[in-house]
Amino acid sequence: MTNDACFDPEAGLLPLAEVRARLEAAVMRATPPPVETVPLAEARGRILAAPLVSPRDVPAFDNVAVDGWAFAATSLAASGPTRLSILAGRAAAGHPFEGTVPPGHAVEALTGAPMPAGTDTVAMWEECRVEDGTVLVPAGFRAGANRRRAGEDVRAGAAVLEAGTRLGPQHLGVAAELGLDRLPVRAPLSVALASSGDELLEPGTSFAPGRVYDANRTILRALLETLPCRVVDHGILPDESERVRRFLHEAAGGSDVIVSSAGASKGAADHLTGTVARDGALDFWQIALKPGRPFAVGRLGRAVYIGLPGNPVAATVCFLVLARPFLLALAGAPLRWPQPIPLPAGFAFTKPPGRTELLRARLEAEPEGRLLVRRIPREGSGILTSLVEGEGLALVEAERIRVEPGEPVGFLSFAELGCA
Repeated sequence: MTNDACFDPEAGLLPLAEVRARLEAAVMRATPPPVETVPLAEARGRILAAPLVSPRDVPAFDNVAVDGWAFAATSLAASGPTRLSILAGRAAAGHPFEGTVPPGHAVEALTGAPMPAGTDTVAMWEECRVEDGTVLVPAGFRAGANRRRAGEDVRAGAAVLEAGTRLGPQHLGVAAELGLDRLPVRAPLSVALASSGDELLEPGTSFAPGRVYDANRTILRALLETLPCRVVDHGILPDESERVRRFLHEAAGGSDVIVSSAGASKGAADHLTGTVARDGALDFWQIALKPGRPFAVGRLGRAVYIGLPGNPVAATVCFLVLARPFLLALAGAPLRWPQPIPLPAGFAFTKPPGRTELLRARLEAEPEGRLLVRRIPREGSGILTSLVEGEGLALVEAERIRVEPGEPVGFLSFAELGCA
């Protein structure tokens, strides 16, 4: 982290590329959370702490891929269909065929069964005709068809999942397939969450003139709880410097990360970033991003500090595109920035150079099926319903000053950003 000098109200806005570079450097300096071993049922969403190495081949044996008739490919006629004698019995999943199938014979075999001894090929029931104790296999049948070989999915000793993988249902399924019931994962980040401002009211309390209900903490807590985090909600902080300082120091003593909204601008009542700058280290606090100019990152004691804007849309957008990937990396995952998908714009837009803009947007299909990115017209930083109307964000790069209809524009879906 840098020193107090970066908390300079006259300093220029930090470009998005530099913001990302500083966050990457902060991740490199951070100590990953400790490792704990948890049951599969508790591992979803956690960060794998070590490579997952397969103790066995998957499948563990050659097995049948379809319901049909198993036989040796050497029994196939050189031309024309092949007639094979049917053996009594069958092979089924969990119930192998006990004998050996001699040449010129076939045995009924069901999906998932071990390949019967003496066979290497399976013909589907629908492809064959049974008559008088024989099965007729059509001409041109391929040797080895419908046979799954041992280890074709995973070989014993292969690394199936990398350390740093965020575990989803499919990853847990792979672990279960390998016979594992517990996994080594990183401990969740402990996160202290607070909002700042005398104007804020808790939802459910009586409304008062000049006040607003605090939506930011509700949004941020919901977003944080989708990550490997344990959240402690510290409520609303008053605009009192000593109260803010006390909160920050108490939170820094027991948390990995402090996340706040508001209190990160230039106003006389914005005490959060000023306190972090004086008592700790503030890396940056003003960025060239709209919405989201007052976005701060620093450190106080052992805790990383993330200060989000006070406007609800700006706070949400900054969290989704910057804080969320940063937090995942602090939790032990690789740092991956959201990747926009280029799609044709269904709008015109002009902006000044030097500032990246994220426009609330949705996708709309033209009659011929082409997807367009449509801009949500109501886009003030306080218009929270625009996030409900939108399906994602259209990214207009800092150096770009004009978007014409039909030109490509980067689209970040809320699903990609973890906000679906």
